[in-house]
Amino acid sequence: MRIRLALALAAVLSLSAFAPAMAESGGWADAPDKVPRAPRGDRFKNLDFLFEALKAAPDADSAKLVEGRIWALWIASGSDTADLLMTRVKTATDEKDTALALQLLDALIDLKPDYIEAWNRRATIHFANKDYAKSVADIRQVLAREPRHFGALTGLGVIMQELGEEKLALEAFRRALAVNPHLQKVPEFVKSLTEKVEGRDI
Repeated sequence: MRIRLALALAAVLSLSAFAPAMAESGGWADAPDKVPRAPRGDRFKNLDFLFEALKAAPDADSAKLVEGRIWALWIASGSDTADLLMTRVKTATDEKDTALALQLLDALIDLKPDYIEAWNRRATIHFANKDYAKSVADIRQVLAREPRHFGALTGLGVIMQELGEEKLALEAFRRALAVNPHLQKVPEFVKSLTEKVEGRDI
C-alpha cells in the first residue's frame, strides 16, 4: 500500500510538471473564507496576469493582496447552487462534521466537476482524516485543472513528508515556491529537506 501511494504521489508531480503547457500550475488552510469579488473578463487571462504579479510582488503585504485575488477566482463557482453547497460545507467543517462536509462536496463535484475549489476542499478534509490516498487523488484533480495551485502543491508536499518521501516532498515544495515565492513556512521546509536529501554545501 505504501509503495503504491508513493508511486501515485510521483505521478501527481509528473502531471503537474507537464500540465502548465496545457493550461497556458499557503497551503490548504490558507484559503480565505472571504475574498474580494473576482475581476471581470476572461478568467484565465486574469489568472495569468495575477500569477505574474504575484512573482513580482515587492513585499509580503503586496503578495497577500494578489493571493487574495487568485483565491477569489479559484473560489468563484459561477453557480448559486454551488455557492450554497460550499457555504454548507464550511458550516459542517466548522462544526467538525466531516462526514456531512464530504457528502456535500461529493454532491458539489457531481454538479460541477470542473470546480477546482471543491476538489481542493475535499482533499483538505481527506488529509485531516489521514486518508492520504484519497487526498492525493483529489490533489491530482486540482492540478489537472490548475497546475499553478500553490495550495494543492503545498498540501502534496506535506503529505509526502508525512509518508517519509522526502525527495518527493522537496520537489512539491519547490514547485509551489516557483509559482508563489511568498509562501510562508515553505522556504524553511525546502531548506531543511534540501539538507536531508541533497546534503549540505561544502
